[in-house]
Amino acid sequence: MPEPSISIFKISPLIRLTLLSLYLALTIPLPFLPQVAGTVIPPSLLWAGLGLGGIALYGALAEQVVLGEQGIQVTYPSWVPGLLRRGWSLSWSEIKALKPRSTGQGGVVYYFVSHSGEAYLLPMRVAGFAQLVRQVQFYTGIDTTDVRPLAQPWMYFILLGLTLLLLTVDGWIIWTVVSQPFALS
Repeated sequence: MPEPSISIFKISPLIRLTLLSLYLALTIPLPFLPQVAGTVIPPSLLWAGLGLGGIALYGALAEQVVLGEQGIQVTYPSWVPGLLRRGWSLSWSEIKALKPRSTGQGGVVYYFVSHSGEAYLLPMRVAGFAQLVRQVQFYTGIDTTDVRPLAQPWMYFILLGLTLLLLTVDGWIIWTVVSQPFALS
């Protein structure tokens, strides 16, 4: 008996790298600020908070979309608490339509609408998005020719470049803070 065909789509490595790097660039200077500002927040507390935030972000970026003959499922690893991210699943027969919705920034996202009227966000930041959409069309019969990803790869390349520039500035600032004693008035 042949095994059922299952496809697994993960968040794009470019998107994962960009968002983790941006998190690092925005937060890495924080534990060094008390040294300059003379506040009483212990840097170890800030490091612990940054570590927990990094783990939460990594968990959110561990999303997987599983397509099979039975339906579509969005899952997260077992170590990601359901409080942070909840997965969902729909059988192909439950899907009534794929509806576009405008975002506040002028983009378009798509929702699966079930026969019961519930809406489920189509994951758009996965590697192999075009293949995912083709499989959705195959299994549901819904025309997906106009479905495009929310953000193009070039946008993430630009963001990654700017993030690397920010990390360079962060490195210079941290080196300055660590190498020079500051006199507080």
